[in-house]
Amino acid sequence: MTATARVYISIGTNIDRERYVTAALDALADWFGNLQISPVYESESVGFDGSPFLNLVVGVDTDLGVGELSRRFKQLEAENGRRRDVPKFSARTLDLDILTYGDRTGIVDGVELPRGEIMKNAFVLRPLADIAADAVHPVCGKSYRELWRSYDTGQKLWPVDFVWQGRKISETVG
Repeated sequence: MTATARVYISIGTNIDRERYVTAALDALADWFGNLQISPVYESESVGFDGSPFLNLVVGVDTDLGVGELSRRFKQLEAENGRRRDVPKFSARTLDLDILTYGDRTGIVDGVELPRGEIMKNAFVLRPLADIAADAVHPVCGKSYRELWRSYDTGQKLWPVDFVWQGRKISETVG
């Protein structure tokens, strides 16, 4: 029997964005029950010219293993029109990535833990710091709050209004 682990998952989309964020949140709530949900951020595409993305991070507790989670996420992406026959940096309906799985590190069932994007992309680190500020990155040993405070790549993102299941989970600032 696998012990329960806290898992942080990034969600991103730049095609029919509200529809696919909602589809991801609905599926995650069905699978895991209570979700810890960050604000939703809009950001410019990184690595290619494309429409802006919506990104957020969700925390769940699960006893599913890394491999099973990865399979479920790939299936959910496919059910929501995600194409794998296009360049890596291109528009997408839905992208779900396991950012952390407890304090596991290394390659686990083909998944890099913690995911390298945490340290590289504002659209991953900022929402993670919003919901797991005091959690510690299992490799560098700094909290996500500390990492966000020292983050400086020039990537821009901004919170947007987003309502899910009648609950405002995010709002535009300013």
